[in-house]
Amino acid sequence: MTHAIHDFTAKLRQPTVLPGVAAYVQWRRALARARAEGRPDPPPPPIAPISINLDLTTACNYRCDHCIDWDILNTKHRHSDAALRASLEQMAARGLRSVILIGGGEPTLYPGFADFTGFLKGLGLQVAVVSNGSRGDRLLGAAAHLGPGDWIRLSLDSGSNELFRAMHKPVSKDLTLDSICEWVQEIKARHPGLRVGFSFIIVWSGASRDEVGLHENIHEIVLATERARRYGFDYISLKPVLERAPDGAEVMDPTRARVAFEAVVARIRAAVDEAKGLAREGFEVYESTNLRVLEQGNWKDFTRQPRTCHMQALRQVLTPMGLFNCPAHRGVEKARIAGAEAWRDAEAADRTNAALAALLDRFDASVECREVTCLYNPVNWWLEKMIEDPREDLAIEPGDERLDFFL
Repeated sequence: MTHAIHDFTAKLRQPTVLPGVAAYVQWRRALARARAEGRPDPPPPPIAPISINLDLTTACNYRCDHCIDWDILNTKHRHSDAALRASLEQMAARGLRSVILIGGGEPTLYPGFADFTGFLKGLGLQVAVVSNGSRGDRLLGAAAHLGPGDWIRLSLDSGSNELFRAMHKPVSKDLTLDSICEWVQEIKARHPGLRVGFSFIIVWSGASRDEVGLHENIHEIVLATERARRYGFDYISLKPVLERAPDGAEVMDPTRARVAFEAVVARIRAAVDEAKGLAREGFEVYESTNLRVLEQGNWKDFTRQPRTCHMQALRQVLTPMGLFNCPAHRGVEKARIAGAEAWRDAEAADRTNAALAALLDRFDASVECREVTCLYNPVNWWLEKMIEDPREDLAIEPGDERLDFFL
């Protein structure tokens, strides 16, 4: 069963976001009719994505071997703060509902990080922060602006200080897993309603980045879960490691494990089952969709994509290097929609939507994402079904209002 945080179809059926989704579906239906009848393409609707991943910076104070964004870290690319704020204002006016500060670098290193978080909240957006946890003081400052529905998640991937330092290679010699986790107690004490999560990417022997072997951590799943509960995290999130394929896509490839795939899965399953036994009221153990399908053996089913990835229109990735169609293709040129200032004003936004329409035609997800175990696979097929429905009076049935707009 899909966890609520990954039930993207239900999120898109929320009454507060459904009008934008319906506008996209109706445009795609009108586009298909126009092309079948030899008429000009109708223009795309003037909507923004509902949710974005926002890379504030490429700067990072870690040197993690398992970082999927290794190639773009600490590069010369920078946002113009004024243009970035203008872009977000324009997107919020067109339907943007949530921002996840994640990826590309460490978001807390962005100048004025706490103030920027306050700016996002001032636009009425839900805000999430995915951080390495090294600047707990800045997370504490940002937390003052966050409220119900917002969250912070720390990427820690280990249960012991020794493995933490081996995996993450922090620049500071004094930084430990203990010193990071101690900040959680202060953040929670000052802002008890804010959810704080512990992220654990499961790495098996044989996984690599550019042929550099990664540290296995299956044996520390339970230890990390015990730590997360002890330090007051609200949950631990378990997910499998992703690797960068030659074509640039982020893929899950358990077949590269040094021992039999079935044995790796059995070890993961046993550790996850033990970790789930540590759940209690106020502390949850989440399995990502990727992890569940890995354990069930049907992960290849999630690599069968429709030709058109419809989620490109509803969830995008804004980075200092430009605007991209998906987190799995962050920084990959063929997935670029526009430059970093793609949404800076109404005119630029209209050009960006036109560029998106072209990319929806050009980017064949059934080919480009054929090795990607896609979290958005079910919702893409749902949207495809709506668009291909022959009924003229088609209307998407509204669902429950969940007040969760993260995609």
